[in-house]
Amino acid sequence: MRRYGLATIIVAGMAWGTAAAVDLGAYVRADKFEDVILSPSGDYLAATVPGDGFTALIILRTDDNTPVGSLRPPRNSHVFDMHWVNNDQVMFGLAQKFGTRDAPWATGELLALDARTGRTDVLVGYRNLGLRLRPRYHSEAAAFLSDTLPGDDGQVVIAMGASRLDANGYAARLDLATGKQRILARAPVPASSYTIDPKGDVRFVRGTGSDNGSRLYHRNGGEWALVNDETASGRIEAALGFSADGQLAYLQSEQATGPDAIVSWNPATQERRVVLRDDVVDPARVIRRPGSRVPVGALFLGDTPRTRFFDEASAEARLYRSLEAAFPRRSVFITSSTLDGRKLLLETWSGANPGEFYLYDVDRRQARFLLARSEWIDPAVTASVRSIRVKARDGLDLHGFLTVPHGSTGRDLPMVVLPHGGPIGEYDDGRFAHETQLLAAAGYAVLQVNFRGSGNFGRAHMRAAMRQWGRAMQDDVTDATRWAIAEGIADSKRICIYGASYGAYAAMMGPVREPGLYQCAAGYVGVYDLPLMYTRGDVGDSRSGAAYLQQWLGDPASLDEVSPVALADRIRVPVFLAAGGEDARAPIQHSKRLQAALERAGTPVETLYFRTEGHGFYTQAHRSEYYGHLLAFLSRSLGGATAQTHASGTAEKAP
Repeated sequence: MRRYGLATIIVAGMAWGTAAAVDLGAYVRADKFEDVILSPSGDYLAATVPGDGFTALIILRTDDNTPVGSLRPPRNSHVFDMHWVNNDQVMFGLAQKFGTRDAPWATGELLALDARTGRTDVLVGYRNLGLRLRPRYHSEAAAFLSDTLPGDDGQVVIAMGASRLDANGYAARLDLATGKQRILARAPVPASSYTIDPKGDVRFVRGTGSDNGSRLYHRNGGEWALVNDETASGRIEAALGFSADGQLAYLQSEQATGPDAIVSWNPATQERRVVLRDDVVDPARVIRRPGSRVPVGALFLGDTPRTRFFDEASAEARLYRSLEAAFPRRSVFITSSTLDGRKLLLETWSGANPGEFYLYDVDRRQARFLLARSEWIDPAVTASVRSIRVKARDGLDLHGFLTVPHGSTGRDLPMVVLPHGGPIGEYDDGRFAHETQLLAAAGYAVLQVNFRGSGNFGRAHMRAAMRQWGRAMQDDVTDATRWAIAEGIADSKRICIYGASYGAYAAMMGPVREPGLYQCAAGYVGVYDLPLMYTRGDVGDSRSGAAYLQQWLGDPASLDEVSPVALADRIRVPVFLAAGGEDARAPIQHSKRLQAALERAGTPVETLYFRTEGHGFYTQAHRSEYYGHLLAFLSRSLGGATAQTHASGTAEKAP
């Protein structure tokens, strides 16, 4: 439905067999929009807008995309979890993130932006945020939106976290005009989130105890009753919502083996029934009935994204099938709708398309293009992405994705192996990614595998990574690499491994574990000295973080045997390291220690450090310089294209 004019930037980079340099600008600039939702009246759109070191919020008129209100938060602050709470107000939280690869940390502040006045109000908070507004409710406890209230535009249900006055926190009604609260329920467990039923009653609470075990409680006007205790059942359960009559609850439930299931649970009879479960992957997003909060299905991000429904003959299932037919070779998801369900905001995407948003009129059965995440990208000339399936050496099924350059045969290619960061619970889903497209534009096949520990494949797959850093997790990456060679995709003499954060760790462990398999290794904001994680950085500096490291990595005294810093003399290929001086997740000391160890071992090592960057480079100029260096480094080993312009000496670097 969308058309591309002469002004569209074609970003094929290089067709296979040519030596054209890569235009970095198309890949390092931030998306124009991230998430977009439609107001209940259909008059407005709310969208998050990424910038250099922040994510802003903007409200647009649906008719002509005219901005009517916006908020730009301070540096390292990001708008997240936005919801229309009535026809005119968007409510949202803030999260802090110190770098593009950092995990966002919710601050617990709640704000609202009004489409009519353009005014921003701090409803619950503890900072002025540069807005010159005092919070209506000043609190050091974290606050989060739980849900809107049916038939009430002036109040919402919020979750208030633990404080000195309340050890576990509570659910409350928040008056949007005055900021006053009325407590609805006190939590029986800390770190709580709540689920309300169609009448507006608080029915579920989920939280984590001091033992890090997840617990789910239910009530129906009385006391809380325990539904699930992870420490006893060996699974986590979360409430997704209720049937329209409030009689059935829907839960996402981990299983002993295989992916999560969605189950219906009748609180009156205790009857449970599996209503939806994929053979391979977990539910990724819940599909709700337009105009309501009632769950009716789920989106699964498997080999190809697919939607499934509790009732495949339902009106919602038929609607999705017609929309999917209207957007061939793309996935479709309804992000939001008007309150009457007659107008829908559609998000479409693919491995070749970053994403577009359309307004769909249910009565007319017409879709109108609204916005594109990256309007300068032409999907017709981007690299192709296909799913792969690999059998690990111990029989575990591994899934991932292969990106190949536009116009290539897909055979005997130089290849970059790209393990994802995290690692626990993160996963590659095959969506358009600027980094993989950039590498493909330089002429490389890009291999991504969801090694054990990755999310999306059930509890057992994730927990199989326990204390397996540098061991079975690394073997999974190796097995996928050897699969690509055996399939004739990769030229065995032209393979490098590269990653960020944990992916950078895996990139260094690749040549340690498999001498001769990789011709070079590159690490971006990586962790390379595992014992150091217990004493430096934002993971090990808290009791819960230290417990997490003990659980997933093990005794720090035993970790030198899987630490690249201690094994640097076994890395006999060229190495490139990049890091930020303000990185709290993977402090720059990791990179500097590895650099020194490699230099002592006589291994060629190149570095790029920026004092003012964190866990992933925010500044576009720094990202351009970084990717210019990366392409030049890879080219020396693999022969791919370099950047059109490669700045040097212009950015502030760490000594």
